[in-house]
Amino acid sequence: MEEKFKARLVVESIRNGVPNKEAVIKLGCNQPRADSQFIKMLDQADNVTDPIATSQGMLISGDFGTGKSHLLAHFEHLALSRGFVCSKVSVSKETPLYDLGKVFTAAIEKGRIPGVQGRFVEEIAYLLKPNTDKYTSFFHWAEESVEKGLLSSIFPASLKIHEESQDLQLMNDMESFWSGERILMKTIRDGLKLINQSQYFKIQAPKPADLPSQRLRFITELIKTAGFRGWVILLDEIELIGSYSILQRGRSYSQIARWMGETDNVTLPGLIFVGALTEDFSLEVISPNGKKKDWDYVPAKIEQNPKYGELAPLVRMGMELLEKKNISLEPPSEENIRNTFEILRDLYRMAFDWDPPPVTEVDVGGAGELGRMRYKVRSVINDWDLRRFYEDYIPDPRIEGYKNKYTEDADLVNSNDNGH
Repeated sequence: MEEKFKARLVVESIRNGVPNKEAVIKLGCNQPRADSQFIKMLDQADNVTDPIATSQGMLISGDFGTGKSHLLAHFEHLALSRGFVCSKVSVSKETPLYDLGKVFTAAIEKGRIPGVQGRFVEEIAYLLKPNTDKYTSFFHWAEESVEKGLLSSIFPASLKIHEESQDLQLMNDMESFWSGERILMKTIRDGLKLINQSQYFKIQAPKPADLPSQRLRFITELIKTAGFRGWVILLDEIELIGSYSILQRGRSYSQIARWMGETDNVTLPGLIFVGALTEDFSLEVISPNGKKKDWDYVPAKIEQNPKYGELAPLVRMGMELLEKKNISLEPPSEENIRNTFEILRDLYRMAFDWDPPPVTEVDVGGAGELGRMRYKVRSVINDWDLRRFYEDYIPDPRIEGYKNKYTEDADLVNSNDNGH
């Protein structure tokens, strides 16, 4: 009965286009190039002696229905199974790519820990062992980062309060601050007084704009101190950049450069980033021959902006990475398709105690939109459903594909930023 229930969950997750863990394991990965690159990044993540392995990123691209979501789910499973914590986030109206603070908060909310359930930062903090060399090294790292100007003094202070305070509410306040929430300086000062440490910390309020990158740096080290190999962040639907204003697009490109670890003097050992976008994004949005022509307009617009002018080099770097450094997903071979549907047949048989007929080319559609794997899978499952309930049913699939128009979305432009 348990196997039947699991099989039904797998079928329903595939039908809805959101494969669960079991579906990912059963169906595997048919993208050897991307899979190999991701595994290499996992293997190198904790190689602290190699500067190239400090902050790594990769970009993957594919059309709608070609398996980006499945591949990211596969990467999530690999990361968790190899001792990493993992956050899978989609760019959206609430999570605009150009706003690192909101992306960071979403990564915290979506964070998963191997073998552990609960609030992300709270569970990681629970695993800290203050009376160990690893923890001592972490605290010294935080102090040194303050001296180098990479962290605000509030971080080692909050860490010391969390370590020595017996006040559960105060500890929770520190964890909430690390997670992205605001904290009053009075809370920090009162906490230091409570543990008799005021004389050892000279704290001042950090600039709000500096906090997101500092929190990302701090949490990555916190994760490793808690015993994990690193933090994998999977960011889907990057193509939503095409719906932003020109200023928002420029800021988003600069964030891509940072996530990919291409900025000077910025290293985040243990952080791995994977971004997914549509295949035609660079041609339609970035290229001088596309609809948006961002190469022609965005860098100049950023340079003229007094607030974001210094981002211009990162903007160019981000656009170049999106154009030249992404791995295109390979279309499934006939053998891949046959194997996938045989696995799906076995799952459907187990889930519904009904023997589905073999899949033929007629069942799964032809080329173009109908030939995409997502449509093939849904078409076949729907076909089996109808045949299971109606013996005389004759399949006649009619499916319309989706293509991103990359037009500016007024809600996205106006709700998060006033830039033009």
